[in-house]
Amino acid sequence: MARWEPNARERLAKAALELFEERGYDQTAVADIAARAGLTERTFFRYFADKREVLFGGSTQLKDMLEGSIAAAPGATAPIDTVAGALEATSPFFDEHREFSRARQAVISAHPALQERELIKLASLSAAMAAALQRRGTPEPAAILAAETGTAVFKLAFARWVADGKDQGLAHHLREALAQLKAVALPPQPEVPAVRRQAKRAG
Repeated sequence: MARWEPNARERLAKAALELFEERGYDQTAVADIAARAGLTERTFFRYFADKREVLFGGSTQLKDMLEGSIAAAPGATAPIDTVAGALEATSPFFDEHREFSRARQAVISAHPALQERELIKLASLSAAMAAALQRRGTPEPAAILAAETGTAVFKLAFARWVADGKDQGLAHHLREALAQLKAVALPPQPEVPAVRRQAKRAG
C-alpha cells in the first residue's frame, strides 16, 4: 500500500540523499533507495529515470519558471534586469527546499561526474533564458550576454545561499551578487572636488 502514497516522490528523494551522504553516490543503488523509502524499485522508476535524476529532476520545472517570468516582465525592462527578476522569482521555491539543496550540493561537490552534469544543466538554463529574451525582441547578442551574466550571478548567489548560516533567502543573495556585478561593470565616477565645481559654475 505504501507505494501508492502521494508523497512517494519526496520520500524517495529524501531516502536517496540520506544514502548518498552515508554511503556515497556510487555505492548507492536504486534498490537501496527504494528499500530505505519503504517503496519498490518499480515505484522509483515512476518518478525518476535513474538515481541521477533525484538530483537533477527539477531542471524542467526551474526552466519553466524562468521562461514564464521573462515572458511576463514589463516590456521596457532591460534584459539583465529581466533575467535578474526571473531568477529572483525562483527564490521561494528554493527557500522552501533549503535543506534538500544543501544536501544535494554536498553530494554534487564530492562527485566530478555530477559536477559536470550540473554545468550542463546551468548551460541549458542559460540557453533557455536567452531564447526567452529573444522572443521578447531582445537582439541575440544582448540576450546571450544577459542570460550568461545572469547565470554567473545565480551560481555565486546560490553558493552563498547554501553556505549562509543566517538562513537569508536566495533573493537576498541574488540582489547582493547583482549589485556587486554592477559595481564592477560600472565603477562609480570620481567625485569632482567642490572647488572645481564652484569654478565651473562661476565660469
